[in-house]
Amino acid sequence: MNIKLQSWLLVLTLLPGATKAQNEKVEALPLGHMDQWLKREVKESFVIGGKTQYLYEITGSKEKLPINTPYQNKNSPWATSSVLATVSGITKGSVTVFPEIRDKGYAARLETRIERVKVFGVININVLASGTIFLGEMLEPIKSTKNPQSKLITGIPFSKKPKALQFDYKVITGGASRYVNGMGNGSDAKRTDKAEIQILLQKRWEDKDGNVYAKRIATGWKLLDKTVSNWINQYRLPVNYGDISKQGYYTSDMRLKDNSDAYYTRNSKGAIVPIHEVGWGTKDDAVTHLIVQFSSSNGGAYIGNTESRLWVDNVGLVYE
Repeated sequence: MNIKLQSWLLVLTLLPGATKAQNEKVEALPLGHMDQWLKREVKESFVIGGKTQYLYEITGSKEKLPINTPYQNKNSPWATSSVLATVSGITKGSVTVFPEIRDKGYAARLETRIERVKVFGVININVLASGTIFLGEMLEPIKSTKNPQSKLITGIPFSKKPKALQFDYKVITGGASRYVNGMGNGSDAKRTDKAEIQILLQKRWEDKDGNVYAKRIATGWKLLDKTVSNWINQYRLPVNYGDISKQGYYTSDMRLKDNSDAYYTRNSKGAIVPIHEVGWGTKDDAVTHLIVQFSSSNGGAYIGNTESRLWVDNVGLVYE
């Protein structure tokens, strides 16, 4: 599964500027410094205005893609929620992730935005998308808004056991969330928007029919519910091993993912299938996959507040 991303397992380096306690080290995730980006061009269909959109990908590649080319992150473990969509023959670009200058390099800026597409007699839809970066792959072009999780290959092969996820961040958050997917301005989601950060370790396996299952070996989850205007550097999100469902910090966001909220992967037959998390593992279990994801909004697909922003930089893993 995800064979093309396996090379990233070995490309870990010491995170610049990280402080080390005794017997501790911090390793940057590949391209986790957010300094290298690819700018690609999408020319939207004439019937919706023919606007040119620029989409940004986190990659060290210097390739130049032809206009309206679906992107595959062959040279990076990172994917973004910015996508090329082709729906009912209409080409549209959705941009929710941007590079932003920080010091002598860049950070990633994630924005929650609404894309509006209206062609009389063909399509009339407004869609809210949160800005997200994650380890895995986005399957382009997007052809519908149904089952959005199935458009993502979530996670990369991995075998280590970190004690924390480390990163720099700042955030604008806390507004009222709306659900927007269809005509009109959507509906009140009856919740306050929050930025969301997660790290999961899984042990995955596949049966003879191509179904993919996993045990959750470890979980780290953070919801940011208040605006933080200045950079918080080297923030550490603890990685908790084993069954955390009875712990005081446990929330429903951290539940095992299956059925309607399952993550997806590509199985050995090349099919895109859900990952059925069937139980909790322990720290003694082998780890096969790492999931890391940063999002400007939480609550599920098409839910958020368009004022929400999350900035991320210098992403790494902490080991004892």
